[in-house]
Amino acid sequence: MIDRSLPLRLISASTLALAFAQPALAQNSVGSSDTEATGAEQADNSALDVIVVTANRREENLQDVAVSAATISADAARTIFDAGADITALAGRVPGLFVESSNGRAAPRFYIRGLGNTDFDLAASQPVSVVMDEVVLENVTLKSFPIFDVERIEVLRGPQGTLFGRNTPAGIVKIDTTKPGDEFAVTGSASYGTFNSVSIDGGVTVPIMPGIASVRLSGLWQQRDDWVDNGFTGEEDAYGAYSDIAGRAQLLLTPTDRLSVLGSYSVRDLDGTSTLFRANILGPGSNDLNENYDRDTVFYNAGAGNQAKYKAEIATLKADYEADFATFTSISSWAESEGSSRGDIDGGNLDGPGFIPFQSDTRDSIALDQFTQEVRLASNGAGIFQWQVGGFYFDSDFDVTTVGFDFPPPVTVNHTNESWAVFGQVTGEVTPALKLTGGLRYTEDDKDFFVRDAADPQARSVSDERISWDLAAFYELSGDASLFARVASGFRAPTIQGRDVAFFNPPSIATSEKIMSYEAGFKSELLDRRVRFNLAGYYYTITDPQFSAIGGADNLVQLVNADKGRGYGFELDTAFQVTPNFLITGGASWNKTEIQDEALAVGICAQCTILDPLVDIGGADRALVDGNPFPNAPEWIADLTARYAVPVSADGELFAYTDWTYQGATNFFLYDSFEFRADNQVEGGLRVGYAKYDGSLEVALFARNITDEDNVKGGIDFNNNTGFVSDPRVIGLSVRFAH
Repeated sequence: MIDRSLPLRLISASTLALAFAQPALAQNSVGSSDTEATGAEQADNSALDVIVVTANRREENLQDVAVSAATISADAARTIFDAGADITALAGRVPGLFVESSNGRAAPRFYIRGLGNTDFDLAASQPVSVVMDEVVLENVTLKSFPIFDVERIEVLRGPQGTLFGRNTPAGIVKIDTTKPGDEFAVTGSASYGTFNSVSIDGGVTVPIMPGIASVRLSGLWQQRDDWVDNGFTGEEDAYGAYSDIAGRAQLLLTPTDRLSVLGSYSVRDLDGTSTLFRANILGPGSNDLNENYDRDTVFYNAGAGNQAKYKAEIATLKADYEADFATFTSISSWAESEGSSRGDIDGGNLDGPGFIPFQSDTRDSIALDQFTQEVRLASNGAGIFQWQVGGFYFDSDFDVTTVGFDFPPPVTVNHTNESWAVFGQVTGEVTPALKLTGGLRYTEDDKDFFVRDAADPQARSVSDERISWDLAAFYELSGDASLFARVASGFRAPTIQGRDVAFFNPPSIATSEKIMSYEAGFKSELLDRRVRFNLAGYYYTITDPQFSAIGGADNLVQLVNADKGRGYGFELDTAFQVTPNFLITGGASWNKTEIQDEALAVGICAQCTILDPLVDIGGADRALVDGNPFPNAPEWIADLTARYAVPVSADGELFAYTDWTYQGATNFFLYDSFEFRADNQVEGGLRVGYAKYDGSLEVALFARNITDEDNVKGGIDFNNNTGFVSDPRVIGLSVRFAH
């Protein structure tokens, strides 16, 4: 691995310096969602913005696409991250999307329609793909790459395996960053708040040769001071700090009208605190926070500061050549990630709080290389028949090292994954009102595993080959309303879990999970596009769903396949332009999931209250989990935003903007217990300030988690009733600008 600290800091420093040297900033992109639209758009137009998505690898109006999708605009993303939040803050921002992590800012876990993976291992696979600038970020440490200088974020719900290349049976979180253009442009935002929280996000485009070459430099700096005391050592402000710096340099070349080449290099340097586990704060006999909980204090005798340090770099080269009949696209990408997290896993010491039978202090580290190559040939124009074909290659190689202090001894395991696929999609206009779309993909996937420097390397290999397909119909009822239906298949390749080798257990293997998904929906824009109402219902079945049996009194992390699983529900996305100065958006999803396997029994917690039937296997109690919901699958997710403005001059307005998320009942593990589940949770934010109509300046006071909720986000169950909670309230000032 190379030292990226110097180029990272140079890119970030030069970008932010250029950004703050400019007096003003530009309008939202065409693809932005309605959420927190600028005053200029609302003062001049009483209609909702058009939302552009690229679910079919080409820009289309969201209302014309036969898929359940939602977007988060650049402005909304800046609001979410105002207080220095990480990518897990996307949880609940659109219906059906949930994100959580027990690895701090380094390894998020994504869920769509209840499908995800609770495994905290740095080698864990997930059924939700994160795609940034058309490059899949497969490993969890790459999925945590900070979001900055973005054009839009799309969430595509349901299997997307026809056009997107890695493990997409649940859906995709698609992030598109701002690209270089032909004109000089600067955008930026800066916020400062409680705990010395800083978040600065800026980008500048500089045309070198107008129409031929241009550069965009982007940077992000987020930081916070320590704010949590260590009650065991008496040290004040010992935990909670982080510094997260990222930068991106892009060069766009357009030597002819037909050819464009975009090169991108992104880097990240994270130095922070891993998740703070808090011993015995749940129950017993309920999931209420008890007297052991103090948000401002932990009681650690280990963990060496719970430090997390990670670096990453991503280099991408994209070329587009537009021939007379079709456009050829090639996307090559290289990515590296290295770093480690350490923690006091039991969340306390031998004196408590509560009963802690034994201590646990571990560190996991990773050194990863990833390469991807994609080629596509897509028809030009917008005729009655459109098509695209392509191929995809994926290769990754990484080591994961687990260290116990002072037990068990260090163990390093190696994972390699090679996969390739060919795919195609066609869309035909059967009548002016009816479009049919069909897609097909053939995938081969091979994984290998071994233990380094061991007398017994415990080598394992798995492979599979599958055909995925989808068929969709889109029918335009009128210029304002349409119906769609979609049937899609998908699969997640076999997986090897080897972390338990460090704890003297063999690696475990899960075979491929296969999903069949059915959805139908209604899309509408009414009252001269002042109201948007999109509703989709879905039903899916999974054969051999992959689950991770985490923790339990045996302290194991094991892959298991259930016999079957199913999920069903709906997603509602709405927006209301009440007046030119008053915009409301809202969304809700209801998601019912169920494990279907009468024989599946898993390990149980050490001290919690199990609600499932128990069975004795090998002298140990195991819980039968048939009928339980999928882990970390909230039954309800909802979001609400509102923006109201009052004109105060010919140039600008005073505004108030609020955003709220709701997470319904959520079970943390495969088994059901009183303690390890979340009840209904609400979190909200507020911004009040002044904005110019042309989008050039906005100054606002803000608050995140304005009601200072203590929401439990997860637990550790193998030793005691440990939990971890949401960030506290942050209040501060933000400035946004564009030119």
